[in-house]
Amino acid sequence: MFEFLFKRSASKASKASKTTAPDPVVAEQAAATAQSASRRAEQVARAHAVAGDEAAAADFIIGSEFAEARLIAAEHVHSLALLEKVHQAMRNTDRRVAKLVQGRIDLIRHQAAESQRAQASIATAQRLLNDEKLSPNQVAELDRQWQVIKSTPELAEQFTTARAALAQRLEAQVALQRAVIDAVAAARQLAAGGQSADELAQALASLDAEHAQHGQSPERASLPKHLALDFDQARAQAQTALHALQQHQAVFDARHAALAEWQAQDAATLDTAALKRAWQALPRLPESALSDSLQQQFQALLATAPAPLVPEAPAASEPSAPRKPRQEAAPVSKEATEQFFKTLDAMEAALAEGLLHVASEHDKTLRDSKHGRLTPAQADRLAHVRAQFKQLADWARWGGNVSREELVKAGEELPAQQLPMSELARKVGSLRERWKSLDTLSGPAPKSLWERFDAACTVAYAPAAQHFKQLAEERHGNAAKAQELIVEATALASQESTDWKQVASSSQRLRQAWMRLGTIDRKEKKRLDTEFGNALDALLKPLDTQRQIETARREQLIVEVGLLKPSERNTVDMLRALQDKWQELAKALPLERRAEQALWQRFRAACDDIFAKRKETAHAADHERREHLHAREALCAALETAVMPDGDDKSRTAFINQLLRETRAAWNATGPVPRASEAKIEQRYQDAIAALQAQADAIAQRAGAAQANALRDKLRLVQSLEAALAEGGEVDAQAWTGRWSALPPLDAQYERSLQARFAAAVAAIGAGSAAYVARLQSGVPRLLEEVLRLEIVAGVDSGAEFARDRLKMQVEVLQSSLKSGQKPLTQASQLMQLCAIAALTDARTASRIEALLRRIGGAQ
Repeated sequence: MFEFLFKRSASKASKASKTTAPDPVVAEQAAATAQSASRRAEQVARAHAVAGDEAAAADFIIGSEFAEARLIAAEHVHSLALLEKVHQAMRNTDRRVAKLVQGRIDLIRHQAAESQRAQASIATAQRLLNDEKLSPNQVAELDRQWQVIKSTPELAEQFTTARAALAQRLEAQVALQRAVIDAVAAARQLAAGGQSADELAQALASLDAEHAQHGQSPERASLPKHLALDFDQARAQAQTALHALQQHQAVFDARHAALAEWQAQDAATLDTAALKRAWQALPRLPESALSDSLQQQFQALLATAPAPLVPEAPAASEPSAPRKPRQEAAPVSKEATEQFFKTLDAMEAALAEGLLHVASEHDKTLRDSKHGRLTPAQADRLAHVRAQFKQLADWARWGGNVSREELVKAGEELPAQQLPMSELARKVGSLRERWKSLDTLSGPAPKSLWERFDAACTVAYAPAAQHFKQLAEERHGNAAKAQELIVEATALASQESTDWKQVASSSQRLRQAWMRLGTIDRKEKKRLDTEFGNALDALLKPLDTQRQIETARREQLIVEVGLLKPSERNTVDMLRALQDKWQELAKALPLERRAEQALWQRFRAACDDIFAKRKETAHAADHERREHLHAREALCAALETAVMPDGDDKSRTAFINQLLRETRAAWNATGPVPRASEAKIEQRYQDAIAALQAQADAIAQRAGAAQANALRDKLRLVQSLEAALAEGGEVDAQAWTGRWSALPPLDAQYERSLQARFAAAVAAIGAGSAAYVARLQSGVPRLLEEVLRLEIVAGVDSGAEFARDRLKMQVEVLQSSLKSGQKPLTQASQLMQLCAIAALTDARTASRIEALLRRIGGAQ
């Protein structure tokens, strides 16, 4: 063990001796470090110099070997092509530069994408402006697309202009539709009546002119089709009312003109029967106040005419047999006679209007009714009316046969026309209805003609009959399919499945299959709809309950999104977890489309709000980090430009220490800085601190060297005084005291120790010198022991002559260091104790003590 300790001490001594000599490797490394620092400073200067030249900055980044210089140059690259070039070169080389460049590339691409979407929205707005049929839904969809776009002010101004034009078109459409609706209402009001023919004609002309202006409007294509049909129908009704008024006016004018002509004649020349026949022959006027007034004027005219002559009684030679039954017949009431003549008047009116079937009914009534004796005029009138009726009936029968021939011809031509089945059935039905109406108007048709007509209609209707038969079969098949769907829905409802997605898809499939069913007979349609509705309700009832639960879960997710705090770090992760959960719920059970879309819009709006707030928070944090960066840059500038005060090294050291403490406190008080500048500003701060610390270390080193020199000088003076006392010569105390006072003062502890030793030596001058010299000689072993101990502790070589003693002392030092409960003295304390030992010192021991002074005192 002693051998091991001896070798260890020898190796330490050799290392200590090596440290004192200059090492070529260390010198070479120091030169390389200085050269690297010089190149770094040069490239940093070049990185600052490329500001404004992006191409030069990109080339510099690719060719630079220092990360700080590359990061500085990267601040000056902004174009997309150069950013992609730099990112391609630096993505595996410099992470900070690659991250900075990637962020700018993403920002440029995002701005380009936003600009493209804005251009697309503007193009859509222009296309909608040029579209004839513009709908509000298209404009609403355009607004929804624009809400998520963050565009430049120029594009926003273009969109605002186009959107204003679209709004004007929508307002014009609304105004046009309102005007057309008002025109329809006005036309219907005109058709309701209450106006004269001239007023109605003027109002109708004005309405037509206004509607023509509506038809020339640029927004006419946006009008609903039913408005045009409604206006046409209302106008046709108004036109019909106008024709009726014009006809009424014409009839009134004809009767009024005839009455005025008769009133202008001499009353004695008027013939009452002729007037009545002429009055009945005129077109009939509908019952109104005007017709009553004209009738009263006609009755007054008849009252002014002479009474008709009573025919003479027949001669006795004339047979009287026919009159005998009349004389014996029961008397006829006056009311029956009046009814007879009213029916005769109605028959005359029907004949005048060409209503043969009405006249036929009246003729039957006249033949079956009882009446009194007719005057010759009345009999002539009755005979005249029946003659007209017979003539009209003959003509009607002839015309009816001609019309029947035309109907037969039309029926025979139907198969060659290849009409649609519905139109073919309608035309055949129309032909048969017209045939029946001819039977009523013109009497029964010949059998042969009827057989021809019936055969032609049967042949023409055969394809339609076959078609309708197929439709009936299809309706029957559709009813069977509907019954199968009902059975399937009932079976699914009875299974009570918990696979809600399958239940939803099955219900949707059944509903779509039911909607795709063809036509079903009306008598079965209502029943089948009811049964299917009940089965589907039974299937959807638990699904609706589950959808309410799922809706509540989605509402809860929306609430949870609203409760998130945008400023927290884990908010994004929590928000993505909620989005994933939403997707899982949507896949497990999709809600109805409208409900799902409404909830999703709310959820997405809540998420967008969180991201927007985070973005705002990030912008605020970036602003705050930039302010912190400016504050730290100011601190670095203050350190870099610090001016040392005038005075001694102690005051300068105090100034540097105070400046470092204040700067460190201010630095720690500032918050974080942008990540891209964090390493740069930290390096600048450390460099500034290192520069000031280097100055403080240099000052401390100079102070330590001065202190070590002063300690050496005073120790030498004490040793010289002690040697002079040992020689026994004459010693001048005052001179030695003067020499002591001329030396600079030491630190307090060293000064007290040496001052006590020097004072003891000065006090021993004279009579007590012999005792003091003996004391000095007795202190030599202790001095040598402490010197050897301190050389071991400080790692200073003691020399070959002290090797054995050094080995023993090392064991003692090792044992004392292993003892617990004892705090070892520092090298400075041991040196101070060594200097305080009063003992005679030879040249060898003095050199060993000075070596310790250089090692320990210089280090302080």
